[in-house]
Amino acid sequence: MNDKEIEDLLKAHDIRLTANRILIARTLAGLDYPISMKELESKIQTIDKSNIFRTLLLFKDHHLVHQLEDGNDVVRYELCFSHDVEEDDDMHVHFYCEHCQHTFCLGEISAPQVDLPPGYKQLSINYMVKGFCPKCAHRYYIKG
Repeated sequence: MNDKEIEDLLKAHDIRLTANRILIARTLAGLDYPISMKELESKIQTIDKSNIFRTLLLFKDHHLVHQLEDGNDVVRYELCFSHDVEEDDDMHVHFYCEHCQHTFCLGEISAPQVDLPPGYKQLSINYMVKGFCPKCAHRYYIKG
C-alpha cells in the first residue's frame, strides 16, 4: 500500500493522522503475516514501545488491526481490511506451525460464523488452526 492508501485507510476508520500512526500502519501493511509487539518494535526503532502499544490499541478499538494469540502465549497483530469502523468484516482463519512456530494469515478463508446464545455479543474471533505448514510438513512430517 502506498502512503495515500494508508492515509485513506486510517481516515476511513476515524483515526487522526500522525506520522507515527502512518508509519505503524505502513509497516503492518507491508507484512503478509501477523506480527508480535517485539517484532514490530525491532522493525520500527524510531518509535518507543509504549507509543507503538497505544497505537495498536487505538487501531484495535477502531477495527484497523486484528489481535490474536498464536497458541504460544504471544499476542500478534495484523492490519484489518474491514470496511466498518463499528465491526470487523474481515474475520479469517490463521495457521500456526507447530514446528517453525510461524503464524500464517489465511485471509482467503473466512472464520466460521458462531451462533451464540441470546445475550452474548461477539466482538472478535481468534480462529487458529495448528499443525505443520507446507514447508515443515514436507520436511518433517513422518507418516506412521
